[in-house]
Amino acid sequence: MKLLLLHGAPAAGKLTVAKALLARVPGRLMDNHASIDLARTIFEFDAPGFWELVHDVRYAAIDAAARHGVELLVTTLCYVDPDDRAQLEAFEAIMQRNGGDVLPVFLHCSREEAARRVGNPDRVDRRKMSSAERLLSYLDRYQFSPVPRPDCLTLDTEEKPADATAREIIGHFGLNAG
Repeated sequence: MKLLLLHGAPAAGKLTVAKALLARVPGRLMDNHASIDLARTIFEFDAPGFWELVHDVRYAAIDAAARHGVELLVTTLCYVDPDDRAQLEAFEAIMQRNGGDVLPVFLHCSREEAARRVGNPDRVDRRKMSSAERLLSYLDRYQFSPVPRPDCLTLDTEEKPADATAREIIGHFGLNAG
């Protein structure tokens, strides 16, 4: 199995690129907000136990996909270094245990572009961060960066359409159109 890890700050285009990519190659999508939405049914956002449940759900889902023959799982993540390094290491351990590979892709755009995108209606509908003020505060407070792996592909989503970014990822990693 290949775990394509699309990571970056909020509003960098992770889910948009994931959907464009999966329109071209067979695979499954595990949007990081699926686990967050589940945890919100049990806990208030960021309450004690919230992030532990989010991470446990992600680990279980990735492990199940690997054990049951999902060839490509595309997942999105707001990776913050060093805070999320343990989560990355857990993803890598799951993939190694199951004979799979992690394919990391860091997506980024300017602060101004992210602030423009963050208020999009689809973000509001999905209960994602939708305030430009809150986004800029996050960007100041957290270090959204490529995962610390030499094979991490870094792509700017500012002006390139999602489909072109998806094609670049497909070509870089040699993903098959099925």
